[in-house]
Amino acid sequence: MNNEKQTASLRFFGIPRLLPCLYPYRGRVIRMVLLALLCSVIDVSYPLFNRYVLDHYIAEGTLQGLPVFIAVYLAVLFFQALINDRTMIDSGTVEMSVDKDLRNEAFHHLQTLSFSYFNQNSVGYIHARVMSDTGKIGEAVSWRMMDCIWNGSYILFAIVVMCRTDLPLALWMIGLLAASGLLITLFQKKLVVVNRMIRELNSRITGDFNEGITGARSIKILGVEEKMQREFEADTENIRRESVRAVRYSAMLISTVTLMSSVALAVVLWQGGMMTREGFIKIGTLSVFVSYAVGMVEPLQFIIQNISAFIAIQVNIERLTNLLAEPAEVADSEEVVARYGDSFTPKRENWEELRGDIEFKDVTFRYPDGEENVLEHFNLKVPHGQNIAIVGETGAGKSTLVNLICRFYEPTEGVLLIDGRDARERSQLWLHSHLGYVLQTPHLFSGTVRDNLRYGRLDATDEEIIEALEMVSAADVVARMAGITSDDKENDKAGNTSRRAGAGSTFRKVEEEQDEGLSRDAMIRKGLGCDVGEGGSHLSTGEKQLLSFARALLADPKLLILDEATSSIDTLTEKAIQNAIAVVTKDRTSFVIAHRLSTITNADLILVVKDGKIEERGTHRELMKKRGYYYSLYTRQYEESILELHQ
Repeated sequence: MNNEKQTASLRFFGIPRLLPCLYPYRGRVIRMVLLALLCSVIDVSYPLFNRYVLDHYIAEGTLQGLPVFIAVYLAVLFFQALINDRTMIDSGTVEMSVDKDLRNEAFHHLQTLSFSYFNQNSVGYIHARVMSDTGKIGEAVSWRMMDCIWNGSYILFAIVVMCRTDLPLALWMIGLLAASGLLITLFQKKLVVVNRMIRELNSRITGDFNEGITGARSIKILGVEEKMQREFEADTENIRRESVRAVRYSAMLISTVTLMSSVALAVVLWQGGMMTREGFIKIGTLSVFVSYAVGMVEPLQFIIQNISAFIAIQVNIERLTNLLAEPAEVADSEEVVARYGDSFTPKRENWEELRGDIEFKDVTFRYPDGEENVLEHFNLKVPHGQNIAIVGETGAGKSTLVNLICRFYEPTEGVLLIDGRDARERSQLWLHSHLGYVLQTPHLFSGTVRDNLRYGRLDATDEEIIEALEMVSAADVVARMAGITSDDKENDKAGNTSRRAGAGSTFRKVEEEQDEGLSRDAMIRKGLGCDVGEGGSHLSTGEKQLLSFARALLADPKLLILDEATSSIDTLTEKAIQNAIAVVTKDRTSFVIAHRLSTITNADLILVVKDGKIEERGTHRELMKKRGYYYSLYTRQYEESILELHQ
C-alpha cells in the first residue's frame, strides 16, 4: 500500500516537468488562464440572471428595465463568445508550439547520441518518444490544463455562490457532489486500467500487421500462414474483449453521472421546494440551485478524467525526459568543443587537415551492453595511403575496428591515434567530415538520386556526381531509372524485353525513348531527378550499394571505409568495383571489411581477425604461402564458388 502511494506521489510530482515547456509561451498561457477563470465566472452568473428574471419580472409582474437587462445579457453572451474564441486559439497554438519544440529538441538530442544508443533501442521505441509522447504532452499543457482550470473554477465559484445564497441547501449540494466524485473516480480508475491494456494490445496488433506485410515472403517460404493468422486472431479477440469492458465501464460512468445529476436535482427540488413554500427562499433562488444541481456533476467528471489523463501522461513525460537526459556514450570534451565547435556549430577555421595515419595502442574494447571484451590489448599501426583489408568469421571483431576508427565507440582501454594525436583531442564532426563509409546494408533517403548523392557533398555539381557514378559503374543504373540504356535499346531491337532498374520501377518502351532522341549522358542526367522510393525501394540491394559507394566517393574522403560493400553486387559489377577501388583508394587510407576474399587480393595489408585478436597479417601472397587460417578461409570460399558454377 505504501509503495502504491509513493508511486502515485512520484507521478504527480512529474507534472512540474511540464512547466519549462510553457515558459516560452508564458504570456499566452497566463492569458489562457485568466480567460478561463473569466469564462467560468460568466457561466456561474447565468443562473443569477435567471433568478433576477424570476424574482423581478415574473414574481413582481413588471417589465421595467427589461430592455437594459436584455442588452446586458446579450453583451455578456457576445463577450463570452469572444473569450471562447480567443481561448481556443491560444490553447491550440500552445499545443502545437509545445509539440513542435519538444519534437525539435528530441530530434536534436538524437543527433548527438552515440551509435550505441541506436543499437540498443528499436526504431519503434524512439519513434514513439518523438511523435506520440510529445503529442500527448502538448495536449496536456493546453487543452487538458484549461479544462481543469475552467471546470475546477466553475465548481468553486458555484459553491461560493450557493453558500452565500443559502448555506443549508448548499451543504446538501456539496455532500452530493462529494458522493458523485467518489463514484466517478471508481469507474474512471477502471477505465484507465482497461484503456492502458487496449493501447498495449493495439500496439501488438500493429506490430503483427507490420510483420505480416514486411515479412510476407518469409511467411510464405516457411509456410507459417496458419500460425500467423492464429496469433493475429488471438490478439484481435483480446482487444475486442477489453474494448467491450471499456464500453461497459463508460456506459456505467455515463449512467452514474446522469443518475447523480438527477438525484441532485431531486434533492434540490425536495428541500428547496419546502423552503420556498415556507417562505425561506424565493423561487429565483431555487432556480439557481436547480441550475447548479444539473450543471456541476459533469464538470466534476471532466476534472476526474483529466486527472486520470495527467497520471497516465506522467509515463510519457518520464519517457521523453529520460530520452532528453540520455548521455552520449561518445562525446567531445568542453575544450574540444570550444576549439573545434560541435556538430551544429562547427568552427571549421580551426580544423587541421587529416592525413590518414591510424594507430591502435593497446586497445581493449567491450560494447556498452556487452559482458565480454571484443578486442583485447589490440595494436595496429596503419600509415597514410595504405589499403587495409579485414577478414574473419562473423563476430570476430571486424566491424568493431572500423567503428572505433570512426569514433562510433570509444576504446574501453588504450588509445586510438589519428595523425599521431589522440582521436578525442579533436571533434567528431572533424573526423566524420573526412570520412567515407559504405555500409553492408545500404541506406538511401527518400528523394531523388541527385539529393541522395549530394549528402556526400552538398555543393556537388551534376558533372561531379556523374563522374563519381562512372567511377563505380553506377551511371547505367541511373540511366535505367530514367528509361533504358543504350545496351537495352540494342537488346530491344533484337526483340528482348528491356531491363528494370529495380523493384517497383517500370520503364517505357525503347521506341518512346528513341523518339525523344536522348543520349546516354542525357539519360543519366534525367535519371538524377528520379525518385529512389522510400529507403531506396525502387532499386535492388546491389544498385543501392553502388549509389552508396558513389555518395561516399563524392565526399572525397581522406579515410574510406568499405563494410562488405561488394556483398550484394554481381560478379561482372564486382570486377568493375575492384578497378574503381584501386583508383579511389590511391593516396587514401582505406579499410575494407570483406566477406568475398576475392575482392581484397590486391590489398596492401590483410588482417585476419579471430576472437578479437589479429591471427595473421600480410599480403594475399604472403598469407597463402603460410597455409594458415586465411588460407583455409580462402580455399573454402574458392571451392564453394566452383560448386556454385557447376550447379
